Amino acid sequence: MTEKFYYDNKIVRNFAIATIVWGIIGMTVGLLIAMQLFKPSLNMGSQYTTFGRIRPLHTNAVIFAFVGNAIFMGVYYSLQRLLKARMFSDILSKIHFWGWQLIIVAAVITLPLGLSSSHEYAELEWPIDIAITLIWVVFGINMFGTIIKRREKHMYVAIWFYIATFVTVAVLHIVNSFQLPISAFKSYYLYAGVQDALVQWWYGHNAVAFFLTTPYLGMMYYFLPKMAQRPIYSYKLSILHFWSLIFIYIWAGPHHLLYTSLPGWAQSLGVAFSVMLIAPSWGGMINGLLTLRGAWDKVREDPTLKFMVVGLTAYGMATFEGPMLAFKQINAIAHYTDWIVAHVHVGALGWNGFLTFGILYWLIPRIYRTSLYSKKLASLHFWIGTLGIIFYAVPLYFAGFTQGLMWKEFTEEGMLRYPNFLETLLQIIPMYMLRAIGGALYLAGVIVMTYNLIKTVGTGKLLANEPVEAMPLPQEYVAQGSDKKLHRLLERKPMVFMVLSLVVILIGGTIEMMPTFTVKSNIPTISSVKPYTPLELQGRDLYIKEGCVSCHSQMIRPFRSETERYGEYSKAGEFVYDHPHLWGSKRTGPDLQREGGKYGNVWHYNHMLDPQTMSPGSIMPPYEWLITQTLDTTTTRSKINAMRSLGVPYPEGYEYKANRDLDTQAKEIAEDLQKNNIKVKSDKEIIALIAYLQRLGTDIKAK
Repeated sequence: MTEKFYYDNKIVRNFAIATIVWGIIGMTVGLLIAMQLFKPSLNMGSQYTTFGRIRPLHTNAVIFAFVGNAIFMGVYYSLQRLLKARMFSDILSKIHFWGWQLIIVAAVITLPLGLSSSHEYAELEWPIDIAITLIWVVFGINMFGTIIKRREKHMYVAIWFYIATFVTVAVLHIVNSFQLPISAFKSYYLYAGVQDALVQWWYGHNAVAFFLTTPYLGMMYYFLPKMAQRPIYSYKLSILHFWSLIFIYIWAGPHHLLYTSLPGWAQSLGVAFSVMLIAPSWGGMINGLLTLRGAWDKVREDPTLKFMVVGLTAYGMATFEGPMLAFKQINAIAHYTDWIVAHVHVGALGWNGFLTFGILYWLIPRIYRTSLYSKKLASLHFWIGTLGIIFYAVPLYFAGFTQGLMWKEFTEEGMLRYPNFLETLLQIIPMYMLRAIGGALYLAGVIVMTYNLIKTVGTGKLLANEPVEAMPLPQEYVAQGSDKKLHRLLERKPMVFMVLSLVVILIGGTIEMMPTFTVKSNIPTISSVKPYTPLELQGRDLYIKEGCVSCHSQMIRPFRSETERYGEYSKAGEFVYDHPHLWGSKRTGPDLQREGGKYGNVWHYNHMLDPQTMSPGSIMPPYEWLITQTLDTTTTRSKINAMRSLGVPYPEGYEYKANRDLDTQAKEIAEDLQKNNIKVKSDKEIIALIAYLQRLGTDIKAK
């Protein structure tokens, strides 16, 4: 006998609205920072709108607000239908929705204020990290509760990817968020230097893998066959694709740290597994595209399928290029350049963006019991969006090749052909302008979609509770099964499936990290490397607050071109007191690892006040507020205490003397500036930042 129940479409609608709203906001901020790179005045003279402060706002908004809400929209819609069950708890669904939106609002408030941990894609401070953990657990309980009360015997492919996403994101977020709080919105990472860099990019790479990839693969496996009205091409390929992908992906993080101070064996592991990653990634793309066999006539007419096809193609391109960039010879040219930015955005705009748009166009008319307002507008959106991706990516590839090759070029006499970093930057400003045009086109397409969907909603009415009938699942199917096929049997045991997924992803992470944390010889110490002085420590925190790490690296690779330009290459032992590491991932400005002592205090003061006067053509914004704002020294004691508890060898009781030493060093810098007719009080933030910049790289005595 069938049971009558209702699908919850209201929660799907809510996540769809949030996806669109945050998508427009996140992409608008992205367009603003893209324009700031060729017109620094668009920083608007405010500390809250500088590139360094709002760049993480853009990445968090598009990853966790736009893509995050799209994931939950797709999961809540498909999960109910695949399991023939309403979500486990309507209350948990609401807590999940509103909790996630509050987290995003917290990010919108805190990041422009400079409250940042500086870890890429994980900049939010510790109270927000705790909130993310709690809401993620709510999502997990709701998902697994629904799986357990299902009316369908087997778990479909999409659900495997949802389970792997939940498990892995939980592990990544928790391990990457081990912080020691020193105040309500300030903390230091437990890891330092090399260890911190390894954890950060183990997280950073796998946030892309398990937040931007696996849930979207799950949605692809559900929505693409529905749109094409054809079964998925190969069930066996799905199994191979899933298990190989989640096993291999977790190892690949170190390819972000090639030629750095990370131990060589860890770099080699990252390269090997990155290259292997091509097979499962393309397995998923092929499985999706071959699902459309015999349905390509529909692709010509149906804009939703157009979005899906280009999205899958972009996924294929990005997952081919990623392993290629992991080859050391290619990485040597590409790393720190705009090539990486282009690579990331082919995946983000093509794969995540286009799949989201296709699903929205397909899903909204169905839950509103109407038809799409205009297929022509949807097609217009498709072509504007595709053009936007091309205008965005192609100029940045060109810019990346230009940068990478110019940095390495020598004259016949053996001198750097372009010794001044600005020479390479000025060459690519036109490419930045074209990139902004591409971003504007892409955003225009999203606005067209929003209009189309608003008009669609206006012609229908939300079916908040969709009536359904299905046979109940016999109890013996939940507990056991007689099916001889191992994977079919596994699909009936969701908790076993979850544990097995957890084991598979933990293998790579554990093998990668344990030696670096336990074998001391992996990070040799250097006797001349000393802890930061209290003033330098405060200056370092200002450097983090202003987001300087977004544009400047602190990692000189062992290339002749880099040692000629910047100085002695970086050693692992130099970073043992760095909580967090600040190696950076992009050079919009020069590397700062050997900045200390290169220029006088006056140069740094004038450079922060007006960069153009010291570096004509610079696109760095001025930081006038650092000259007027008073340094908060009330935090010095807690910062010294925190650092000592993390293993930094400050003497016992030093926290009570720290501000006295801070004042002494600050007065020395202020007096030096006064000798050069610059009157600034010793208690201003600019003094602390100068102290930190003048310290960089001075522990190593090599020329």
